[in-house]
Amino acid sequence: TRLTVTGGVFMFKDFQRFGRDLFLAGLNNSHSGNLSVRRGDKILITRRGSMLGNLAEQDIIETGLYKNDEKSSLASTEIGVHRSIYMGTPALAIVHAHPVHAIALSLLEDQIIPIDAEGAYLLKRIPVLEAVNPIGSKELEEKLPPLLKEYKIALVRGHGSFAAGQNLEEAYHWTSSLENACRIIYLHRTLRALDRPAEKTGARATGC
Repeated sequence: TRLTVTGGVFMFKDFQRFGRDLFLAGLNNSHSGNLSVRRGDKILITRRGSMLGNLAEQDIIETGLYKNDEKSSLASTEIGVHRSIYMGTPALAIVHAHPVHAIALSLLEDQIIPIDAEGAYLLKRIPVLEAVNPIGSKELEEKLPPLLKEYKIALVRGHGSFAAGQNLEEAYHWTSSLENACRIIYLHRTLRALDRPAEKTGARATGC
C-alpha cells in the first residue's frame, strides 16, 4: 500500500511495521504513542487515538508542516511537538513512545547514563525534560527541539520518549536502545539491592 504525498511516495508499510514493533516490544500500550515522517512542507502522522500495533491506511494523516488544514484536527494531539522538532532539527522521522523502564527512571533521574556497552556506545546520555504540562504542550514545543538537535532521543519526565531520525527505523532503533539500557540499569540496581544482605554477612550465593 502506498501513500502519495508532496515530495514523493512513502510506504505505508513502514508505519505499520514500526507501529506494530513498538507495541509488541512493550514500548507502547494499545493506544499510546505516535509516529510521523516529514516530506517537504507536509507531515505524515498517525491519527489521534489510533492503535499503533494495528494501523490501517486511514490512520496516517497527511497535513501541513507549517500550518493547519482540514485534516489537522484528525492528527495526533502531539502534532505541534512533531512540527516544532522538524522545524528545529534535521529530523525526517519521529517516534514518540511510552517505554516503561525509561519512564520509571525518568521519575528519579535528571538524565539517563547507560551502564551497558551498547547503550553507552549508541546513546551516551539521554536528557530528562521536566515539564509542567508534559503532553502536547507549547512548553514541549519550545524545549524538545534544542535537546533533539544535540541528542538522538530525549525523555519527558513521567510521560515518554521522543526520538528523531532520518527514517522511522532509525528513530525506532534509538527508542528500543533507550528501553534496553534502562532495563539493564533497573536489573543492575535490583540485583545489587538483593546482594547487599549477603555482603553484610560475608556470604555468597553459589549455584542455582
